[in-house]
Amino acid sequence: MSPKTPSLEIISSPLLDGTHHGFFTRRGGASSGIFAGLNCGPGSSDQTAIVQTNRERVAAAMQVPIERLFTIHQTHSADVVVAQDDQPETKPKADALVTATPGTAIAILTADCQPVLFADTKARVIGAAHAGWRGALDGVLDNTVDAMIKAGAKREDIRAVIGPSISQAAYEVGEEFFERFYDADPENARFFANGEAGKYMFDLPAYGLMRLRATGIHEAEWTRHCTYSDPDRFFSFRRSVHRKEADYGRLIAAIRL
Repeated sequence: MSPKTPSLEIISSPLLDGTHHGFFTRRGGASSGIFAGLNCGPGSSDQTAIVQTNRERVAAAMQVPIERLFTIHQTHSADVVVAQDDQPETKPKADALVTATPGTAIAILTADCQPVLFADTKARVIGAAHAGWRGALDGVLDNTVDAMIKAGAKREDIRAVIGPSISQAAYEVGEEFFERFYDADPENARFFANGEAGKYMFDLPAYGLMRLRATGIHEAEWTRHCTYSDPDRFFSFRRSVHRKEADYGRLIAAIRL
């Protein structure tokens, strides 16, 4: 199968026009079984060679050699790194990347958490962040914007798009989770709805959009795709837990100048 096969499904946004970008679904990949499709997670128990094949297909779709598809060792932190050269042998530990280097694609992996792509097309600076609840709460989105500005972007020119993520209807959390957000800011209560048996339903994309706009970004959106509720197109950690599956695939989102 060609890396540029039409069966590779890529979600894009007009907010990021002027960049080559995409939120890749699981369609068009080489993996099978519970990983069926485009599993790009080397941390999964999928076959290493097949994951590499999937990542090569992504690199081809982004029109860069695999060495220029820059990813990181994600740890649910608020840390950001700058990507300039080829992917190092040991991936840096962080949860966001920025670059102003033409021909370098930066990418992050998710499976319910928010994949967020950023661009200032005037200054030619881009960013990508993995923003789960912990990273978003700790400031990974804020730090990505700050790193982009340090690289030459202007706050008022940065646009951001949140890709496929778990939606509020599928994201049940407990009292302790709610209290963590409430203690950080009582206004965060608006991102929770009452669930069953004393549980809450958390709106992660809405929280992410709030954090983005609080940084001064006026043009930001969520693509409104729920990873949990669409198993044909998206991997989901939470769905894999509910199905008692041994592991789960990872989606990839990438952007380049």
